[in-house]
Amino acid sequence: MKRTAWLVGLATTGILIILIAIVPAGRARQNAAAEIHGINLADLDRTCKPCEDFYKFVNGGWMTRNPIPAAYPSWGRFSELSDHNQETLRKILEEAAASKSPAPGSVEQKIGDFYASCMDTAKIDAAGIHPLDDELARIAKISDVASLQAEVAHLQSEGLDVMFAFGSEQDFKNSAEQTGGVQQAGLGLPDREYYSNPDDKSKGLRDGYHKHLVKMFGLMGDSATQSASEADAVMAIETKLAAASKTRVEMRDPESNYHRMNVKELETLTPHFSWPAYFQSVGFPNISAVNVGQPEFVKQLDARLADVSLADWKTYLRWHLIHGTAAYLSTPFVDENFDFFGRTLSGTKELRPRWKRCVSVVDGKIGEALGRKYVERAFPPEAKARALEMIHNLIDALRDDLKTLPWMSPATREQAIIKLNAITIKVGYPDKWRDYSALTVDRGPYVLNVLRGDAFEFHRDLTKIGAPVDHGEWTMTPPTVDAYYNPQLNEIVFPAGVLQHPFFDAKADDPLNYGGIGAAIGHEMTHGFDDQGRQFDAQGNLRDWWTADDAKNFEARAECIIKQFDSYTVQGDLHENGKLVVGESIADLGGLTIAFAALEKSRAGKPGTLIDGFTPEQRFFISFGTIWGESNRPEYERMMVTLNEHPFGRYRVLGVISNMPSFAAAYSCKPGDPMVRQEDQRCRIW
Repeated sequence: MKRTAWLVGLATTGILIILIAIVPAGRARQNAAAEIHGINLADLDRTCKPCEDFYKFVNGGWMTRNPIPAAYPSWGRFSELSDHNQETLRKILEEAAASKSPAPGSVEQKIGDFYASCMDTAKIDAAGIHPLDDELARIAKISDVASLQAEVAHLQSEGLDVMFAFGSEQDFKNSAEQTGGVQQAGLGLPDREYYSNPDDKSKGLRDGYHKHLVKMFGLMGDSATQSASEADAVMAIETKLAAASKTRVEMRDPESNYHRMNVKELETLTPHFSWPAYFQSVGFPNISAVNVGQPEFVKQLDARLADVSLADWKTYLRWHLIHGTAAYLSTPFVDENFDFFGRTLSGTKELRPRWKRCVSVVDGKIGEALGRKYVERAFPPEAKARALEMIHNLIDALRDDLKTLPWMSPATREQAIIKLNAITIKVGYPDKWRDYSALTVDRGPYVLNVLRGDAFEFHRDLTKIGAPVDHGEWTMTPPTVDAYYNPQLNEIVFPAGVLQHPFFDAKADDPLNYGGIGAAIGHEMTHGFDDQGRQFDAQGNLRDWWTADDAKNFEARAECIIKQFDSYTVQGDLHENGKLVVGESIADLGGLTIAFAALEKSRAGKPGTLIDGFTPEQRFFISFGTIWGESNRPEYERMMVTLNEHPFGRYRVLGVISNMPSFAAAYSCKPGDPMVRQEDQRCRIW
C-alpha cells in the first residue's frame, strides 16, 4: 500500500502512496454499501462487457455517481473508507476537546488540546506569523557557516525539510543494528524533475512556483523587490540540489543507496560541513557511523556551502520554515499555500473542511494516542481473528506456489520459503502503545503544537541509533487506510483502518474478502520477493541469496511488467513509467494470483453458487476491481505519474487481470479480447 524512499525509506512498501479524505457525502455512500455486505450492483456498468474493459464494467456506475469533490484532486474507494474513519476520529477528538477536566498529560488532554488549537481559527488568524518570531530571529542571527549548520540541525529537528534529511535506519547489511542515515532532500517542489523538465507544462509550474515564493515572502513582510530577489535565490539553490539528486527510479535500488561511512570518512566527503558539530547540535554527539544514501548529493551540497552566500542560505531557511508551517498559520498563508500546492499542482478546487484538516494533523503528529481510542470503537477482536486466519491462508498459498515455480531452482526456492516462513504478521494496532509523556501539547498557538510534535518524533527517532531494533514498532497509525511490507524487518502490517468494507467485511462471503483484503495481503507478502524486497534475506539483510540463473529469470519476468506498464497512456503522450511502478505491479499481480489460489483451496468441494448472477470466481474479480475504483484530476495525474511508485487504479486492475488465465476462464473471455493478453506477451512471476 504505501512505499516511500529510504529514511523516508525503503522502509515501507504497500498498496497506496497517499490518503485523501472525502467530503461527508462519500461517507453516506460508503455506509450504504456497507449495509449490502456484498456487491452493490448499482456500481457496475452493464453497458460495458467484462472482457472488453473490466475496470469500467466494475466501476462505471460508481464513477458516474461519484464526481470528484471540489476539495480533492482524486476520489476513490480508499478515500471513502478514509472519510468514514475520519468521522470516527472527529467524534473522539470533539469529545476530548469538550472535556472540562482531563487529567494533565493524559491522552485525552493531549489529543483534545491539539484538536482545539487547530480549530480555533480566530486565535490563529489574530496571531498571524508571530508564533514563528523566535524561529525567524534564530535564522536572522546566523553569522557564519557554523551557525548556519547549527540552525539547519535545529530546523530539521522540528520536521522541516532543509538541505538534507537525517534520521535513524536499520543498517542494510546488519539488520540487528540501528544506525543513522543521511539522504537527499531540501526541495520545495515535489521532485527533482520539476526543476529540469524542458516541456511547457513544467516551465509553467516553475514560473508558478516562483510567483508563489514571491507572494509568501510578501506575506512575511518583505517588499516586492526584496521578495522577487529572495525567490530567485531559493530557486537557484533548489535547482542545484535537484540536479545533484537521484531520480526516483535510481532511489529504488537499495545496493546503490548504501554507503556506510565513519565520521572521518564523512569529514573527507564534506570539508565545509562538520558532522561532529552537527551530531552535537541534534543532541546525539556519540554517533560514530551513518549510511550516506547519496554521496554525490552530499558532496554537491557541501560545495554549495562554499559558493552560495550566507545571505542566500538564510533566505532559503526562511522559505523552508514558512513552507513547512504555512498550513498551520493564519488564513492568508493557508490560502496561498493551497493556491499553488493544491490548486495549481494537483487541480484541487477548494480546501478541505477545517475539521478534516485538523483530524489529519492530529493523526499525523500523535497518531498512536488518537489511534488507541479509534481501536476501542472500530476494531472488535473478531475482526482481528478473521483477518489473521486469512493471512495464514494466503501464506500457505504462497508457500505452495514457491514449491512448484518452474523457473526457480531448489537452492533459491529453499531460501524463499525460509524467508516466507519468517515473516512477522502485525494486524490492527501495536502490542505496545507509544509513550507521549515527554510531549507538551496545549491550547496555545497551533503551529507550535505541530513543531513540538515533530521535534518529539525527531528526537524519538534518533534515540533508536545504537539501540536494539524495535520489532514492535509501527510506521502507520491504526486508523490508516493502507498497509505495508518492511523488508528490513521482514514483516507485513495491516492497520485496523483498512480492515473495513469494502476491503474486508466479516458478514461478506469469501470471494469478496479474498478479492479485496486477500489481494492486499498477497500484495504485501509478495513485496518480499519483488525487485527490491527480493534483495533482502529472511533476517532483513541486504544479501544476494538468489542463484545467478534465477536472478536472470526473475529480471526477465520483471521486464515483461515494465514493458506492459510503459505502454499505458496517462494523458496525451504521457505514459506510466514501468521502471518506477514495477515493484508495485509485481506485488499486484502476485498478490491477486496468490489470493485466487487461496480462495480456490478454501472452496474445494463447495458448490459454485450464483449470487447476484455471478459465480464465486466472478465475484472475486469484481471485488478486486472495486477497491481500485477512482477518478483523478488531470493535474493530479501528471504529478502522480512522476511521484508515485503505484500505477493508477485503472491500470492496476487491467494490467493484472489481463495476465491471468483464471480471469479469462471466469468470464469466458477469448483470445483477442482486450482483457486477454496474447500468450507470448503474458507476464507471470508467481
